Amino acid sequence: MHEVYGLDLGVPGILRARSWRWLRVRILGLLSAESRLARVLTPSPDAPTTRGTTTRR
Repeated sequence: MHEVYGLDLGVPGILRARSWRWLRVRILGLLSAESRLARVLTPSPDAPTTRGTTTRR
């Protein structure tokens, strides 16, 4: 979230001060923006489809 919104979620209590709706809106925004989260969770159309396997990093 820091990359797009400038929020450091490691700061103690920051999420307790926010509502679930606030967090949901930010996550959906990250998924629709050009972000690392969107790139990881949205495969490219030309990526090969593999089922039942996991990717190690």
